[in-house]
Amino acid sequence: MTDSPDYRAGFRTQTEEIENERLPVDGAFPAWLTGDLVGNGPGQFEAGETELRHWFDPFAMLRRFRIEDGTVTYANRFVESRDYEFAREHGGVRTPFPGTPPDRPLWTRVRQLLSGTFPDNPVIGVQRFGDEVAAITESPTALTVDLDTLETTGRIDLTEGLESDLTLAHVHYDRDADAFFNLGVSYGRETVYTLFTRPRDGGAPTPLTRLRFDEAPYVHSFALTDRYVVVTVNAFGLDAGRLLRGTVTRETFLDAFRPLDAPLRFLVLDRSTGERVATATAPPAFVYHHANAYERDGEVVVDLVAFDDERAVTGLELSNLRRDDPDLPRGDLCRYVVPLDGGEAGREVLHRGPVEFPVINYRAVNGERHRYVYLAETDGGSSLPTDVAKVDAETGTVKRWRESGTHPGEPLFVPAPDGDDEDDGVLLSVVLDPEADRSSLVCLDAGTLAELGRARLPHRLPYGFHGQFYGPRVPDRSMA
Repeated sequence: MTDSPDYRAGFRTQTEEIENERLPVDGAFPAWLTGDLVGNGPGQFEAGETELRHWFDPFAMLRRFRIEDGTVTYANRFVESRDYEFAREHGGVRTPFPGTPPDRPLWTRVRQLLSGTFPDNPVIGVQRFGDEVAAITESPTALTVDLDTLETTGRIDLTEGLESDLTLAHVHYDRDADAFFNLGVSYGRETVYTLFTRPRDGGAPTPLTRLRFDEAPYVHSFALTDRYVVVTVNAFGLDAGRLLRGTVTRETFLDAFRPLDAPLRFLVLDRSTGERVATATAPPAFVYHHANAYERDGEVVVDLVAFDDERAVTGLELSNLRRDDPDLPRGDLCRYVVPLDGGEAGREVLHRGPVEFPVINYRAVNGERHRYVYLAETDGGSSLPTDVAKVDAETGTVKRWRESGTHPGEPLFVPAPDGDDEDDGVLLSVVLDPEADRSSLVCLDAGTLAELGRARLPHRLPYGFHGQFYGPRVPDRSMA
């Protein structure tokens, strides 16, 4: 049993919404740091009397930190999705969530299946479309918001122009083409992943290729190099028949998730044409997030966080995460070397976990050789991270920032102006302090991990997922 079970504050609802409040700052944020840190993650863990079951189910709450001249102004607000509005008005679950079935009659569930109705609760991250910012998840829909008020302003159909049911929440930005790369997903007799590009302004997509699978493997993210797109196909996925029967039996995505009779696969695609260049395999593993990938002498190096098995998904049930002694899946920072002539991919563990949320200096080195990876690391006894770790992929050395009894979130990298080194910049992380029942935005020097400043929120935020920093020098994307 852990000595400090208070990490469960990270899995409790916060209903208070704040439009704009200037936060007290201890220390100092750099004078050059200007822009909006926009994060996304759970806000409400119930739908009326229904307890949501999985960490990916709770209703999305955006949190925005506007930083200028050393000041920090904060706002948070629920995203007004149809799922959230239904829960607020009717007290139930509208559509099938990953771990919670809908509170709807059988005929309604069948109609949703036949019409392809997906959840629109965008709890994973944010993306910029031209001048608009939207909350996103693995869904056909993005919900745009006003960054001044965080009011939900509209809906974008992310599958328009694609033969896909939904799109991924992790996209890549190509500055040269001023366009995004992403994958669309279709489920049916076969599973099809469509690689496409979309202009930065959110215009019509251009499909590049369609990847077909007899089984239903799960893909959460992918990697981009100068010449290639690397799609990492998990050795775990869905029992499509069981998921279909779930319309009647009320089984969910979580119930249908299983090992596949397949290895971990790396599909290397030409990023201009979509043509498959190579396929390499490795022993079964599960991957949510890539740190980076780059080309090297006839091979592609891919750094990512790898888990051993399907507990990376099934182990995130809230009943497990809230236990005094949670049985957590462990992700390790691993390097796979993918030969461009196919065959077996080599694997090296760069840093043993549990770690997650890998981040690099995206603007400087995404798709190119990198040295540093920043992660949220968990040092036992808790469901939530306890450290920010900086891993030197060349030397294997590790630096850490830790504050006893607190839980740092994803460490977003913001580059310093005219920085000469890869780690010239700062890390921004929302840190939960359960004992104080509040959160803080902490700013760390990315080179040393020394704390520079912190802005103290007036309340506690549930532990979040992904964010982006939008500023004059980072207008489009600060992480994968």
